Amino acid sequence: MKISIQLPRPPSRDYDITIGPLPEIKIDGKAAIITNPKVSGLHLKNLLGAVSAKELYIVTIPDGESYKTMDTIEWVLDRLFDHRLDRKSTLIAFGGGVIGDMTGFAASIFERGIDFIQVPTTLLSQVDASVGGKTGINNRFGKNLVGAFHQPRAVYIDTEWLKTLPKREFAAGVAEIVKMAVMFDAPFFEWLETHDLYDDANLEEAIARSVALKAKVVNEDEKEKGVRAVLNYGHTFAHVIENFSGYGNLLHGEAVAIGMVMANDLAIEYGFFSEEEAERVRKLLKRYDLPTEYRIEDAEAFYDQFFLDKKSHDGQITFIVPEKIGKWHMLVDPDKERVVKVLKKWQAKGEGGER
Repeated sequence: MKISIQLPRPPSRDYDITIGPLPEIKIDGKAAIITNPKVSGLHLKNLLGAVSAKELYIVTIPDGESYKTMDTIEWVLDRLFDHRLDRKSTLIAFGGGVIGDMTGFAASIFERGIDFIQVPTTLLSQVDASVGGKTGINNRFGKNLVGAFHQPRAVYIDTEWLKTLPKREFAAGVAEIVKMAVMFDAPFFEWLETHDLYDDANLEEAIARSVALKAKVVNEDEKEKGVRAVLNYGHTFAHVIENFSGYGNLLHGEAVAIGMVMANDLAIEYGFFSEEEAERVRKLLKRYDLPTEYRIEDAEAFYDQFFLDKKSHDGQITFIVPEKIGKWHMLVDPDKERVVKVLKKWQAKGEGGER
């Protein structure tokens, strides 16, 4: 199955997302596979059997969100220069979202931009991170605050890679699938409520439906000036959670799951969303053992951190919240008092309060 990303001019930036067994990948010039020890130990041999290039190099970086830094990017760039890659070379991102983000960012700045290919090996990266051209790294101020929009030349999604994925990382990907359904597709959400994603056929269908939804959004709004911002449902809260928790203690999808529950609470506070629909979302997340509880230490400090989010501007914060399942609402510059009121509920819960 192929799903196309069709971007504004120049048309050469269009590319396909291929869902199914990994095909042969032919590269005319030099290429470098960027991966980590875990993925390379499990799957590199299979990827090497599918890739042909004039010269092919392997660049291995440590595994984990804590390594998603400028120091690591500089180390990767040094290796590319060591191997004398040039403007006609191609990078291959072989791993999860961290590898995809970092490879894409390295490709965007190496000799002012070279091609890269996404071969995502986690469910989260297959349904979200590998599609759409967002690249970046973290710094001490927050998540993905340094980066670029740099579209891949192709994305190859093969569910075979997922068979060695730990259950916790699989669930993190489910969170992004749920996000897409809650925002854009009520029938898809209802389908998720009645279908088990541990079943291979159901999983492939869920991936295809999620990717098709994201492709439609990216085709309409490549650089997040409109509807693409809706994909940040749960993320504004999640990025603060990750920053306060320490990168790597929660998986990104786990933080997004909590963030969606928080966003639902804000939607309820504003009267956009019902308690019943919020409970349906929570129940679906919990079915895959995703966290839906979190202890906020200081509601005011948590609130202040929102202003370091990429989506804040001119001293205003924007939250994406559901209006109902399948329909979104962009809440721009909400009253601080109402936001803090919601945050204080999450602070009180950690002090013995119940949900």
